[in-house]
Amino acid sequence: MNPKFFWLITAILLGFLHGAEAQQPKRIPRIGYLSALSSSSESSRSEIIRRALRELGYIEGRNITIEYRFSDGKPERAPELAADLVRLKVDVIVVAGGDTWIRAARNSSKTIPILMVGGGLDPVEAGHVESLAHPEGNVTGLTILNTELTGKRLELLREAVPKLARVAVLYDPAIPSNVRELKELHAVAADLPLTIQSREVRKPAGFDNVFAALRKDLQDGLYVCQGGILNDYRRPIVDFALKSRLPSIFSNIESVVAGGLMYYGTERTESYRRVAWSVDKILKGAKPADLPVEQPSKFELVINLKTAKQIGLTIPPNVLARADRVIK
Repeated sequence: MNPKFFWLITAILLGFLHGAEAQQPKRIPRIGYLSALSSSSESSRSEIIRRALRELGYIEGRNITIEYRFSDGKPERAPELAADLVRLKVDVIVVAGGDTWIRAARNSSKTIPILMVGGGLDPVEAGHVESLAHPEGNVTGLTILNTELTGKRLELLREAVPKLARVAVLYDPAIPSNVRELKELHAVAADLPLTIQSREVRKPAGFDNVFAALRKDLQDGLYVCQGGILNDYRRPIVDFALKSRLPSIFSNIESVVAGGLMYYGTERTESYRRVAWSVDKILKGAKPADLPVEQPSKFELVINLKTAKQIGLTIPPNVLARADRVIK
């Protein structure tokens, strides 16, 4: 064969192959989003994360795909939903739930990066990571120190309601962090002193029985733990507290925006934005083991003065002065 003809054919073939490669659609990264809540209850948190992703150049439906799986407050659904995301071969799983959901994701994959959004127990104590500085494995993300702030919340409720003596606590015994919160509440209450009356809620139907019991055995205040069904059914809980003129403190800010009295905890917006930054790092090749678990640097006390007025409570000036945000 004529050498010139050979090189001409070779050049044409190489050009064809290069053109074919160029025409191959670029794979769009796929993010798995595993939530403990329903889609409506999760929307405020997921929207913060989506906005932060957009600021980083990730547009859902254009250059990223997000696969959402909602547990609707049912911990028993976590394993099947996590396994479903793994079957879809997502590039990273964002776990917007506590220990049950993090564990479900870990059990479903030892290789796909898993990002904790911050719910649950201390991630080292729970066994999700080796240490905050060196997570090892495929799990990293945030811790929002929710359980660690339990005692402070009860103290703030006591200061806001000077005559407080008996506090009802709503918790789900299927959520490990709720069990720890209840234990901490009993320990702190003994020093204040306060009486704690715990009320289990495992299923939606359980709220009617709990509310009926609380109407008969009146309390001076209400402490609501975070997670699953307690977040998903924040509206009925808030409505009950308002109708019962019951001062309430919550472990999630959304419940106070909805009409609860007080929230104390991590400033969530910035924490949720950090999730997007971690997603960005992983999609660019970072390994979870090399990304330290982040801890919050800012906390906030939020008081709903509209609610205080509605239940006939005057917040002491020294407590009101410490509020980072007041809802009027």
